[in-house]
This record gives sequence, structure tokens and C-alpha cells, in this order.
Amino acid sequence: MRIDVLGAVRALRDDGSPVELGGPRHREVLARLVAAEGRMVTTDTLVDDLWTDPPVRAVGALRTFVAALRRALEPDRSPRDAPRVLVTEGPGYALRLPREDVDAHRFQDTLARARRDPGSVAELGAVLAAWRGPAYADVPDAAWAQRERARLEELRLEAVELRARILLDSGEGAELVAELGAHVAEHPWREPAWGLLARALHRAGRQADALAVLRRARSMLVDQLGLDPGAELRRLETEILNGPAPGEAARATWAGPGVRLGPRTTVELARTLALAGGDALVHSRRDRLAAIRAAERTGDLLLTARVIGAYDVPALWSRADDPEQSRAVVEAAERTLSALGPDGPADLSARLLATIAVESRSADLSGAEPLRAGRAARQAEALARGLADPGLLAFALNGVFLQSFGRPGLAPVRDRIGAELLDLAGRHGLANFAVLGRLVRLQSASALGELDAATAHAEAAEELAATTEAPLVPVLTGWLRARVTAARSTEPGGPTAATAAAEYRAAEEALRTAGMPGLHRGLFPLALLGLRLLHDRPAPTDRRLDWRPYRPWTRPLVLLAEDRTAEARAALAAAPEPPHDHLQEALCLTARAAVRLGERTVAARAAAALRGAAAEDAGAASGMLTLGPVARYLAEAEACAGS
Repeated sequence: MRIDVLGAVRALRDDGSPVELGGPRHREVLARLVAAEGRMVTTDTLVDDLWTDPPVRAVGALRTFVAALRRALEPDRSPRDAPRVLVTEGPGYALRLPREDVDAHRFQDTLARARRDPGSVAELGAVLAAWRGPAYADVPDAAWAQRERARLEELRLEAVELRARILLDSGEGAELVAELGAHVAEHPWREPAWGLLARALHRAGRQADALAVLRRARSMLVDQLGLDPGAELRRLETEILNGPAPGEAARATWAGPGVRLGPRTTVELARTLALAGGDALVHSRRDRLAAIRAAERTGDLLLTARVIGAYDVPALWSRADDPEQSRAVVEAAERTLSALGPDGPADLSARLLATIAVESRSADLSGAEPLRAGRAARQAEALARGLADPGLLAFALNGVFLQSFGRPGLAPVRDRIGAELLDLAGRHGLANFAVLGRLVRLQSASALGELDAATAHAEAAEELAATTEAPLVPVLTGWLRARVTAARSTEPGGPTAATAAAEYRAAEEALRTAGMPGLHRGLFPLALLGLRLLHDRPAPTDRRLDWRPYRPWTRPLVLLAEDRTAEARAALAAAPEPPHDHLQEALCLTARAAVRLGERTVAARAAAALRGAAAEDAGAASGMLTLGPVARYLAEAEACAGS
């Protein structure tokens, strides 16, 4: 069911066929409830809004309209069942539909997103194109409709100009000349529109026409309103006279050497590119750091804070792709936060703290760094909740999630974070954080061995990815499916271990070019080791396997598989405690090697650390592989330690 009011009022079924709503009064009742945006409208208000001089039986007539609308909107509802769409609430009625199912609400939410996130410009263009005429076009006389129509029209004009500005800022927009020309002709008193038209003409290589537009704007403002042009139009005229050739300005597709973009524009483009994965993700990280350094060089503290905090790209993995780069971002955020001081703007402080928490990936921390990052995450969350900013809270919760690996066994905690992210995203249209919420819950379900739930979250994430252009999601869910196949290969009648290995190889190939080396390094050999352990087979000994960061914990088992017991014992003694990250249950590998070697002290230490995760699957918090149930390793280690 979908309701449209940006034009004549109408309702459409899921297959696109129209719903017969009845007469003008029926449509006006429905429209008035749409305008309330889910809030209850009292019967008295509805009567006053429908009739200038209400008839004696106005309330009865209103109830008749409501009953007819309920039959139209829910034709299959039994008379004994309570309505779900047009509901009675207290002394009135309310419309209960998801905001994305009402075109006016969808438009407003998309505009709000585009104000925060230039990457939403394509969605903004789509909702603008969906306007069919003036809002509530067939409710012409009602005062409430006139107010709503004027409000929505003002938002539409803002959206047209915002979309044009974003496209022009990103190096596009020459094709906007005709659209902006019509916009200016229809709304000649909107001074920003004249500037946008001049920029589009200049972008199209029409410098003389751009200057003529600015002269026309000046003449109109002076002659008809007695006003001088604002500073923005004057600055633009100077830039067009003295700036680079339009061809140079239009070439940019992302920030980098030789591209004349300021730090704010650069970081906004980098933020958009990050979601594309592959080379674009690599470029985005590089350009983001360049934007931060450029902002710091300006000496503008608030600008620097905004540039650092603008890159609220959802992050899922507890190991950085470029640890040195992440450290540089954290150091810049800490410098800026310190310079702002305790009285700095709360929203900027929260963004800087969230940046510190997200960029301080737990696998890369040592000494006092984990405590500092965890404290930043909690402070960012507290500030964001106090500010009641949903997008900021989602960003802060991302930091809380990445700092939630203090010990094994915290999958339920992370699942609650994922659930809140999904709730926030659903209520406030934060599509990218909806994807993150699904992936966090996928990981948590995987850690708890709830394979059907993990698969359901994977499917939901893939559906979201199809509409949000998030190509990295299928890469990650492909690994989840290989992990599920590996676990089920131990069941009677399940897939073979060879099938699971083949799926892991396919997932590895997709990940190889995804632009996420922090995730990719060493993951495939670890997945194969887990598969072998599930089937009580020795570790793989192929010398071509690159264990990378997991080598200290896998090497004792590899050496044991090669019958090099003395070397295995030395490697076990040298193995440090695994970092507190997605794969901290590598302690299970330590426990297994200690049991095989009869090292009771090492087995006891591993068992003590693993007890909190007894209900989880080792390594499965990654959502990408499994080493098998922690309980199995724990029982072995406790038996060895107590023998």
C-alpha cells in the first residue's frame, strides 16, 4: 500500500493498481491524516478542517468516511479484526503507514538526508521527479491544505537548489542549465537560484552567459527591490572572471593531486566513494586524510572538526585496512578535540569522539589505547543521546560496537547494538547504518551458532544493498554462507567438507579485490584451518598459505601437523594473547595446541579466558568462518589443566 499526496491524493496497491477511495471528502480525510505524519488528529479538529460551517451530523458523516476508507485500504480485513492502517486512537484517528510508503514523508526524509549526506543526491533527484503537481492538488480550499501545500512547496524549491549545489560542488552539473533557467524564471526572487544558474552556465563553458545572468540578477534586485546582491553572488562573479577554465573544473571525479576542491568537498566525496569498495574505497581513505591535513593547515578549528567528523562511513571490522592512516586520523581528532576544549560545540565533540572510537580498531591497539578508545566511544554515545541526533547516535554506536570486544563472549551485547542501529535506521531513514545493523546482527547470530538467524540477516542486508548501492555486502554475506556450509558439513547428510572449502575459495576471490586488506589478510587460511578442526583433521601445511596476523596462534598447530613437536612447543610458549577483536577466540587454537603438547599451565590460562564465551562458536563473531564450538575447546583445556 502506498499513498501519494504530491499531486492529487491517491492510494496504490503493491502491484500499482489504484485504490478506489470514494468522493472528495473521503480523500480529504485521508489527506488530513497524512499531513499529521502519524500523529493522532482529534474528531473535533477533523470536523473543523472539513467544514467551514459543520452540519449537525458532522461527526456521524466523518465516521462514515472513515469506515469507507478502512474498507478501501484494508479490503481483506475481517470486521472482527482491529484496523491496522487507519486506526482509532483516543479521541480521534491516526494513519499508521511506514514513512517510505507516503510520498510526502519519503520526500522530506530524503531531503533531510541530503542536507547531511551529499551522497544521497541521486535519491533526492528521484523524489523530486516523483512530484505530480502541487501537494494535495484536489483539496484546493481547506486552510490546512493551503498551509501544507505552501510548506511542501518551499521544501521542494530548497530540494531543487540543494540537488543542483551538490552536483555542481562534485564537478557535475553542466546539464542543469535548462532546469535552473526554468526554476529562476518561475521564482525570480530566490537569490541562490541565480548563483546556481550562473555556476551551471560556467560549468558548461558559457562564461559570458554566466556573467550576464549575474548582471540580470543584480539589475532585478536593485531596480525592483532596492537591494544589492548578496556577498555570495559578488564572490561568484569574481570567481567566474578569474577562476580556472570550466573544462578544468568539470574534470574532477574524486579529490586528489591536481584537483581544486576544498577540504569539506573533498571529504564529502571521499565519504560517498567509500561505500563503493575496491579502488574507490582505497582512494576515499587517501583523500579523507588529505582533506583533514588541508583543513588543519587553514587554522580554522571548526572547519577541521567538521571535516574529521564528516566521514561517518559505517565500519564493521576490528582491524584497520591501513593502521598508519587510521592512527593519523585519530591523532588529528584528538588534537582538534583538545583544542576545542570542554566548552566546544557538543555535536562536533561527539563526532570527533566517535571518529576516535571507530578509527581505533581494537586489533591494532596496545597499552592504554584500548581504554582511551573505549572511553571515547562511551562519551560519544552519551553526547549523541543528549543531542537527540539519530545520525550522530548511529555513528557513535558504530564506535561502541567496534570497542565491544573487551573479552570473549560479548555477542549478545553486540546484538543489542545492532538492533538499536536497525531501529534508528528504520525510523530516520539512515540506509547505510541499516546495512551496518544487519551485518552486526549477522555476526552476533553467527557467534551464537544461530545459523538460520544469521542467514536471514544476510538476506535482509543484501536486499538493502541492492537499493543503497553497497557492493561490499554480497562479499561479506558470501563468507557467511561458506561459514554456514562449513558448520553443516559435520551434520549427517550435510554438505561435504570439500563443498565448504570451495565456497571459502569463491568468497576469498571476491574479497581479494574489495579494498579491505585489514579483513582479507590471513582470513582464508584461518577458514581452512577451522574447517579441518571441525572434522578433527590436522592443520593445513601448504607453504603457500599466508597466515599474516594469525600466524602466532596457528603456527603451533601447523608445526604439530608436520611432526615438529619441539618447535611447536617453542611457538606455543612465544604466542601472545590474541588481540581483543573479532577473532580473539584464536585462544581456542592455543588451547588445542596446549592440550596436544600437555602444557597444563597454558591450557589453564586459555580456559580461564574462554569461559565467558562457552555458549559461542570460536571465530564466528566474524560472521565469516568458524573454528567450532568454544565449549569443545574449553572442555579439553579444563581436562588438561586438571589432569
